[in-house]
Amino acid sequence: MNELSAIKAQLEILLDNVEEGIHIVDEKGISIYYNKAASRIEGLTPEEVIGRHVLEVFPSLTDADSTLIRALKTGEETHDKQQTFTNYKGKKIVTVNTTLPIISGDRIIGAVEISKDVTNVKDMSERISDLQAILFGHAKLEDLRVCSARYNFDDIIGESKVIRDLKNLARRAAASSSPILVWGETGTGKELFVQAIHNAGPRRHSPFIAQNCAALPESLLESILFGTAKGGFPGAEDRAGLFEMAHGGTIFLDEISSMPTQLQAKLLRVLQEGVIRRLGDIQVRRVDVRVISSCSEDPVQAVDKKQLREDLFYRINVITLRIPPLREHREDIPLLAKHFIEKYFGKEREVNISPEVMEMFQEYPWPGNVRELEHAIEGAAILMDGNTLEPKHLPIQIRSHFLPRKGYLVNEGNLNLTEALENVEKEFIRKAMGKAQGNISQAAKILGIPRQTLQYKLRKMKQEQ
Repeated sequence: MNELSAIKAQLEILLDNVEEGIHIVDEKGISIYYNKAASRIEGLTPEEVIGRHVLEVFPSLTDADSTLIRALKTGEETHDKQQTFTNYKGKKIVTVNTTLPIISGDRIIGAVEISKDVTNVKDMSERISDLQAILFGHAKLEDLRVCSARYNFDDIIGESKVIRDLKNLARRAAASSSPILVWGETGTGKELFVQAIHNAGPRRHSPFIAQNCAALPESLLESILFGTAKGGFPGAEDRAGLFEMAHGGTIFLDEISSMPTQLQAKLLRVLQEGVIRRLGDIQVRRVDVRVISSCSEDPVQAVDKKQLREDLFYRINVITLRIPPLREHREDIPLLAKHFIEKYFGKEREVNISPEVMEMFQEYPWPGNVRELEHAIEGAAILMDGNTLEPKHLPIQIRSHFLPRKGYLVNEGNLNLTEALENVEKEFIRKAMGKAQGNISQAAKILGIPRQTLQYKLRKMKQEQ
């Protein structure tokens, strides 16, 4: 008995230190456990909840609405379901719940609910929706364009053939209303192209609305996209979704492969039929919206990984634009660097890029692409005192890529010729020793120097470490 009590105490300590709310009820719906996170999310103390029926504590819920009661009655699991309710003190709460029945043998003896607080996220999305509704309902057309899609094709910096060809293709795509799928690595400028397409097309005087599909639970994202109907579920109000707000214009669905697959099926229906149904509503509403989607990896691979539904892929993939990574158009780096220097230093201040830095810019692989280049120059604008951008002003991930062990001559921008030659020599010795698998005689032959000379240099390198 003492051992069981100790295990129970340890379990309670563990559950009281997780971020998710944990609420456990017995087979009658009486609360028997309520952790600190649940208390914080729902505004009640464990003393106010434990020993009371769940519907007494949360009177806005019913047998049909409560996921806990449903688990007790049906034995079914519920995953990532949004629930809006109020506690007996009147506080409104929005959570995303996973609810599991507790089964012993063939009996349901209780249920456990794991909840995440999305009250603030939901409130923020509703405030944004209200603001957009006001904007799209009353703003002047010329003001609306400034408040939505800001970029045009002239804002896309690049004179390389790959960028010129891409801009020409995007301009042709802008003239239609067909769906477009834009894909490319993070930081390549996908939304820049999307906004330019909207502003170059016939819908440029209509709304442009962007929504990131990543990191939002399915039910919340569904309500944001399609809206809600009052009475459709507890706490629901009549609200237009982003598709209604974008009527006549463009909606940009960023990271569409991160959208839950069930919601992808509903999106496919909207694209095929041109109608939406608000969450909890029976009425359908017709919408005229151009859909532009994006993802950060090859969409074919996303389909293979079951992240993107194949039928939706074929529907949104009428026109495909691949935005190339910066390493595929390095000839644009000087133009981009000049643009960002003017942006962050001002056109009145003359700032030069040292030859060492420009060489590093041309050799660095740029995993963060154009955005990483911009941030590197933005950081330099904060750190620099003079008028020359040196290696020491660059972010650590760029500088570390060019340490001597990487075979590069520049180290922090402070090397003289003698030091540079010494570093090259050390790098050659390391590579030769590696190729010879540590055999000094063989490494000396590779380097073309006497064995004794190599031994001396190896001892010196060891002393310098």
